[in-house]
Amino acid sequence: MKGNWSLGTEFVLLGFQVSPETEVLLFWVFSLLYTFSLLANGMIFVLICLDQRLHTPMYYFLSHLAIIDISYASNNVPQMLANLVTQNKAISFVPCIIQTFLYLGLAVTESLILVAMSYDRYVAICHPLQYTVIMSWTVCTILATMSWSCAFFLALIHVLLLQRLPFCRSREVNHFFCELLSILKLACGDIWLNKVAIFTASILILVGPLCLVLVSYTHILWAILKIQSGEGRRKAFSTCSSHLCVVGLFFGIAMVVYMVPDSSQEGEKNKILFLFYSLFNPMLNPLIYSLRNAQVKVALYRALQVRSR
Repeated sequence: MKGNWSLGTEFVLLGFQVSPETEVLLFWVFSLLYTFSLLANGMIFVLICLDQRLHTPMYYFLSHLAIIDISYASNNVPQMLANLVTQNKAISFVPCIIQTFLYLGLAVTESLILVAMSYDRYVAICHPLQYTVIMSWTVCTILATMSWSCAFFLALIHVLLLQRLPFCRSREVNHFFCELLSILKLACGDIWLNKVAIFTASILILVGPLCLVLVSYTHILWAILKIQSGEGRRKAFSTCSSHLCVVGLFFGIAMVVYMVPDSSQEGEKNKILFLFYSLFNPMLNPLIYSLRNAQVKVALYRALQVRSR
């Protein structure tokens, strides 16, 4: 009976509670940012696929990051844009659960891919002579496959725990998409198990991977300081600083959202933080990670030359 009632539930996404004029302004700003993130990540993915010189482990993981950014933004932003310009902000239970499942799966996948990328940089800088053996295509494929599989398995657990709950309180979700914590606040059943699962996942997917990244970069920093050539140190620092910027944005925001007390994530602050995941992070990743990379610039220049002939 509870399950049937839940399946018939229709939620209302409150979104950003601002004036109609501000909603129109936000619609155009967010539309431009969303379009740019799609174009930038799409361009990076196509370049990596087409240019043989970019068929290396680092760019292989970058291509996965581009797919994640496109998918994550496309899962959340279109719904948000539609709600900014329409009066009907309702979403039924099944699409809401699917949206929750996808955003959780993609977010966890990004966490694990960032760990794989830090391991790739560790091997490249600390064990350069063994790099091609350690980071073989088999290893890269296994790391990527495991990242996607584990992430969506974990997301499925959260969704199954959410689906069992009855929703008999207010139907208004104080968010611009079906975010897990915002949906849980509407449940009238016991959510203790859900909170335990969220806390456990936060340790496994946020604290654990962040510690692995920090350990990798501690070794990397020590190895960089031993490089005699100033140019070599500069190049190594440049490559690693890009990755650390992405890691800092991703893990920092996630920990604020999921590992701080509930009282500090009420209202608009939580929505603004998730805007970084939905819009700004997918837009910044290509700029920080790829478009400032000399090899990507050269690949883009070659692709434009071929197209102009």
